[in-house]
Amino acid sequence: MSALSRPDGTKGYRSTAETQRAGPRNTMTTARLDLTREEILAFRRRVGALDERLPRGRRSLRVAAWAGLQDSMPRAALLSIHARVRGTAPSTWEDTSLVQIWGPRFSVFVVAAKDLAVFSLGRLSDAGRARTRAEDLAARLRAALGDRRVLHEEAGRALGVHPNSLRYAAQTGTVLIRWEGARQAAVWTVPRPDTEPSEARLELARRYLHVYGPATATSFATWAGVGPALAEAVFGELRTSLVPVRTPVGDAWILAADATSFRATPRRAAPARLLPSGDAYFLLQGRDRELLVPDPARRAALWTSRVWPGAVLVGGEVVGTWRRAGAVVTAECWRRLSRAERDAVAAEAESLPLPGVSHPVVLQWVR
Repeated sequence: MSALSRPDGTKGYRSTAETQRAGPRNTMTTARLDLTREEILAFRRRVGALDERLPRGRRSLRVAAWAGLQDSMPRAALLSIHARVRGTAPSTWEDTSLVQIWGPRFSVFVVAAKDLAVFSLGRLSDAGRARTRAEDLAARLRAALGDRRVLHEEAGRALGVHPNSLRYAAQTGTVLIRWEGARQAAVWTVPRPDTEPSEARLELARRYLHVYGPATATSFATWAGVGPALAEAVFGELRTSLVPVRTPVGDAWILAADATSFRATPRRAAPARLLPSGDAYFLLQGRDRELLVPDPARRAALWTSRVWPGAVLVGGEVVGTWRRAGAVVTAECWRRLSRAERDAVAAEAESLPLPGVSHPVVLQWVR
């Protein structure tokens, strides 16, 4: 996997081959870094392009989708792009440099077409029943569809399986989808990426560590939807390129290439961003949520037991939630916002590139 310039201007991590040529580093004796909450969140915003939007273009779309863009809520991926890339339009998610797949945890994701292998083969087991099931379904689907695009229920009937089981075939990197939300997903097959699953897994873990770090093998397994043993093995292979850290919510790992950036002087946080349900900035589990939102009551309001709302980000902090119905955006904040902060949130709401919405966006505040 080639390195790509990151949003903060630094170069990407070294490939596995480059790490091996450089020789192993004994990270077990490396001093554990102490990272504060402020350092961690500033790093995540910087690499996630949330402090300053990236220029319009396909390169920026790939950076915005570096760890994938969850699209389980209709057009959530588009709104995640809008929070990170200037000039985002209602059709930006349809750019030919992007594809829609059943990705991590078999959820709908939008990823860069160049990175299809990472988010598909990166979750494929080396052997066993899961690997056999994925390969068999993919082969049968390819034979049944040929060059056609069909609704996934029709594809399921053709194979004599429940349509939802087709998600397993997506791990082979040969299945793409088009999902519009209320309608069924269309499904078709493409040639298998020329990447070994083992290398794709390492790259998937690097992407996760870069965007979500500090992280652990356990949190990676939950996010990617892979087994704990497989996640531990991947982190073991990466160990020579990781640095141990201590955070306010426990011990974890970061990429060695990111260590300096964690200590960098924070950039000025953006006045406001409206992050959609499932956005990478708060797609967290367990104690990782405590770092982002320390107050338990507020965590319960953001990570609900049903469909998550969006997150209102003001000055680099999550200060509330938001939902949308048509052209009406409703925001509920956890503290009193200044006039300038309210205006910044309103400007973000009014700029949302909402497909199929012809009326101006109206922002309503919930007390």
